[in-house]
Amino acid sequence: MPKAFPEEFRRDVVAVARKGESTIVQIAKDFGISPAALHRWLKIADVQDGVVPGVTKEESAELREAKKRIRLLEQEAEVMRRAVAYLSRDVNPKMMYPLVLELAAPQAPVRVPVAVTCRVLGFSRQAFYQWCANPVSDRDWEEAHLVNAALDVHAEEPTFGYRLIHDELVHEQGLVASETRVGRLCSENRILSVIHRRRGTGKKAGPPVHDDHVKRDFTATAPNRLWLTDITEHHTGTGKLYLCAVKDVYSNRIVGYSIDSRMKASLAVNALQAAITQRAPQGTLIHSDRGSQFRSKKYVRLISSAGLRGSMGRVGACADNAAMESFFSLLQKNVLNQKRWETREELRLAIVVWIEKTYHRRRRQRRLGKLTPIEFETINKTTQPVPEISTQTVN
Repeated sequence: MPKAFPEEFRRDVVAVARKGESTIVQIAKDFGISPAALHRWLKIADVQDGVVPGVTKEESAELREAKKRIRLLEQEAEVMRRAVAYLSRDVNPKMMYPLVLELAAPQAPVRVPVAVTCRVLGFSRQAFYQWCANPVSDRDWEEAHLVNAALDVHAEEPTFGYRLIHDELVHEQGLVASETRVGRLCSENRILSVIHRRRGTGKKAGPPVHDDHVKRDFTATAPNRLWLTDITEHHTGTGKLYLCAVKDVYSNRIVGYSIDSRMKASLAVNALQAAITQRAPQGTLIHSDRGSQFRSKKYVRLISSAGLRGSMGRVGACADNAAMESFFSLLQKNVLNQKRWETREELRLAIVVWIEKTYHRRRRQRRLGKLTPIEFETINKTTQPVPEISTQTVN
């Protein structure tokens, strides 16, 4: 093995040789080196000092570093190219660890070290090697993907149970999973909907103004054949807030509603007027309980002048308006009991947003073929257009 000489020693020998006072052979002998080594040192020094053209030591090091950086950039670009191609495929769920193995394989067009791929894709080498030691099965990976998707749905709609979460995953996200499987995963991961008891409204029942023409047959073959209406209340930090809603049995859509700080006859009148204004019905049967608001002269007069027909359930028979009660039950657990409402205005806006955004446009119903009320009406619309509804709020 050639003897290594310090850099300072080599510079001194080169300086002596450049003086030209002795021959190369003599200088080499004097310093205990071979003439070939001295010739080589002189050539290197000439390049370093710019005496002759060539690549200096610093330039050579820079060139090596540049090539190393270029190779690293090529590897990173290959990782991104392969990852984009993989993620763009219509295959779910996505598992990135096998891609690390493919890129590190000897036969890969551009071989990429594991450390580089893990860094570019954003996970640790330790996690990758743990997966290599204990690979996750395809089923476990699919279920983890389903759980994450269910958590995303639950975070956006905390009151959704597993059935509605399943509908969202299948119909909106295109995932493939049975309702039973989604239910099991939701149960195992505590992705649950909270159910609350609905408070009573305290409405006073009285003698009927109309007969019961519905008799618990809550079905309709077309829009505006049968409407249901009722009133609910909820406490806030500034007092009670009352909601009267009108629901079309055909699509379960809330076709009119009114919100007020007092439970007066005008509350029911305004809700029904909102529905009449938007739907322009003829001969619609409007069914309610025997609360005083629905027996008021203004309310009865509005029914008559609009060409509607009135219907009332029996005293104390909640089932006579069960379809409307079910809507308020949903409202109770989705909005009213979700938090302590500081003001009436805060709760009023929350109710409006839930009805228009979630209930009408996101909450799929099995009776409607897993469609939302808006989707159901749009698909089954008649020649009569269905406009957007408005609210009437009295302060």
